[in-house]
Amino acid sequence: MSNEELIEKFYSAFKNKDSETMASCYHPDVVFTDPAFGTLKGNRAKAMWKMLCISGKDLKVEYKNVSADSNIGSAHWEADYTFSKTGRKVHNEIDARFKFKDGLIIEHTDDFNLKKWAGQALGFKGKLLGGTAFFRKKLHGQTNHTLSKFIAENSQ
Repeated sequence: MSNEELIEKFYSAFKNKDSETMASCYHPDVVFTDPAFGTLKGNRAKAMWKMLCISGKDLKVEYKNVSADSNIGSAHWEADYTFSKTGRKVHNEIDARFKFKDGLIIEHTDDFNLKKWAGQALGFKGKLLGGTAFFRKKLHGQTNHTLSKFIAENSQ
């Protein structure tokens, strides 16, 4: 399978909320980074996708502009969902970059406008604080706490 096909497989699985197939695209030592979770490694990165697939009741994912060579790849994807803590609708546009090792994704970095996301997800307070280091640090704490709780509850 080419690296471009690997990215296609990953996002096709995400569209279908198939976290097991998504995880199979990741190298055991994968490093994932994004503005909401910060940096996650290995099984924590895989568990994050499982959590998002399970909790995203109305999650809709679209992707395009997939490209890759033997070392690096990229894609653009968009997610529409209801943010569970506030019930607000979110449309997030994400640019993803990948690195590959042993035919799998070893690095995955998602970039998006955190201030714009925060405004949609949280309203006025998010618009006001979403671009600050304080907000980012607090968000990383909350998302990682939620992920740790999810892992603990789903490890039995």
